[in-house]
Amino acid sequence: MADTATPAGETLAFQAEVGRLLDIVAHSLYSDRRVFLRELISNASDACDRLRYEALTRPDLAAPDTEFRIELLIDTAARTLTVADNGIGMNRAELIENLGTIARSGTAAFVKSLTGDAKKDVPLIGQFGVGFYSAFMVADGVTVETRHAGEEQGWRWASDGKGEFTLSPIARTTPGTSVILHMREDAGEFLEPENLRGIVRQYSDHVAIPIKLGGERGETLNQASALWVRPKSEVTPEQYKDFYHHVSHGFDEPWLTLHWRAEGKIEYSGLLFVPGSRPMDLYHPERKHAVKLYVRRVFITDGEKDLLPGYLRFLRGVVDSEDLPLNISREMLQNNPVLSLIRAGVVNRVLGELAKKAIDAPEGYAQFWENFGTVLKEGLYEDPIHRDKLFALLRFGSTHGAGLHSLPDYVSRLKPGQDAIYYLAGEDLKALEASPQLEGYRKRGVEVLLLTDPVDEFWIAQVPEYQGKKFKSVTRGSADLSKMPLPEGATEATPDATAESEITPLLALFRLALQDSVKDVRVSQRLTDSPVCLVADENDLDIHIERMLRLHKQLNQASKRILEINAAHPVIKALAADLGKGGASDRLNDAAFLLLDQARLLEGEAIPDTAAFARRLTAALSRSVGS
Repeated sequence: MADTATPAGETLAFQAEVGRLLDIVAHSLYSDRRVFLRELISNASDACDRLRYEALTRPDLAAPDTEFRIELLIDTAARTLTVADNGIGMNRAELIENLGTIARSGTAAFVKSLTGDAKKDVPLIGQFGVGFYSAFMVADGVTVETRHAGEEQGWRWASDGKGEFTLSPIARTTPGTSVILHMREDAGEFLEPENLRGIVRQYSDHVAIPIKLGGERGETLNQASALWVRPKSEVTPEQYKDFYHHVSHGFDEPWLTLHWRAEGKIEYSGLLFVPGSRPMDLYHPERKHAVKLYVRRVFITDGEKDLLPGYLRFLRGVVDSEDLPLNISREMLQNNPVLSLIRAGVVNRVLGELAKKAIDAPEGYAQFWENFGTVLKEGLYEDPIHRDKLFALLRFGSTHGAGLHSLPDYVSRLKPGQDAIYYLAGEDLKALEASPQLEGYRKRGVEVLLLTDPVDEFWIAQVPEYQGKKFKSVTRGSADLSKMPLPEGATEATPDATAESEITPLLALFRLALQDSVKDVRVSQRLTDSPVCLVADENDLDIHIERMLRLHKQLNQASKRILEINAAHPVIKALAADLGKGGASDRLNDAAFLLLDQARLLEGEAIPDTAAFARRLTAALSRSVGS
């Protein structure tokens, strides 16, 4: 970031991502520009909450009788609207971090996803949330005057939203922040008191801090009571939606709203939301959730790792305890028994509600699963206590048919003699559906789960069975399908002992030719239509997980695989019949490598020697046309 000192302060450039955001926000983001006020009020509310918490352990930051408030000040002559708070405030470094950059996880993925087409980009930006920058929808200039609580120096930030901002030291007597919007010519409606009253009542009535029109002694526009402690019967769907927007800083609709009060051994209130779209930072390594912890309506912290497990980090909302002490520090929260009980109660409530939705609204649940299923699976190895509940929520692709399928449904369809839950893992569903390793299972009507999430192989390694049935990859070990009978009317496609003995010399030749490339060559029990496939040995890593580990540089060398041959396939029979003829050795040697390369391609693996592959293929084609 370049900066140039001037007598008025410093001029700094916005981070490139901010510049792109500002251009879209200012010109084409929302059809309803009123949301800018909701975003600024939400930021002001957070600032007051943070100062209230900090003052519990540092009384010098705010007097005990401080009345936190948000003020809306109109200056019609200057055409400015000011949103002011007496919260925590910002210092110079925080102004640069919060207003000059997008200091959020997921930024790189977000910017990469922008296309330049406003119609396509608007929903993406809505997911990401733009907060403060929404001010430029209605203002052609924004000034921020602020002072961090506990510091003497105040600061002024100013920008027209066109690439740069200035920073200057100022004298400010009190901590807090004033955001001064210099309104555009077409935004005069936001300088009218009645319009501001309507916006606050529609979007910010739930904010638990008084919002005053006209200064400290002005008119209070909101109820200023915590929405989550009100009875459910007194809260409207619109109020829930507006509160979701407040806590998520998003612009989508909540998919699920959970509002309850727990009473008994411990007492707490919860108001949680499952978003309708996937947050951009869902897969960030820090894996923080966005649920705020309050104690008797006083904000304590957000993202507290002991409040919610990482696999529920898609949740947004509030949990408010009646039993934790008000002056509890973030360090004291760790391993706190009350917090542990709250965590268990919240997890049970959320998983229970998700289970109901999965049954009552399967189509809607399918959308939830697309957004958050990968994250939820992390709980299978992180949270053994709730594993059974998580198992009921899992959904998979399957050879049984299109759509999503549950583990209970899979178990209900087990075939006589089937003692395992079979699966095939890979990156692409269509590629999995076409895999030759499925042929024998399909022949017998045995269902195979199709797993396309990278996390699948990891939880299966930690959780090897479900309801007494082990998970078994169809690409690892031998496939003994003989104990599962064929459907009525179907005929056995695998060769008998006589047919297998006829290709024994061919197997020996293939083993010799490929001894440096494969672990073994053997007759397959899983193939019915394809001539060959590759499988992992019983004690080796599954083919898919090994490929992922090599891709992420966690494994240096690939294991040798086993090449399985379909002894009943016409190509294999023809090759076996070619043994003993003139020049057969060279032809069969080439055929062995061609079949191996074919099997590699079907597995999505690269051919190690493309020049040799091309030479062998050309020779085979030449022989087929008699040249």
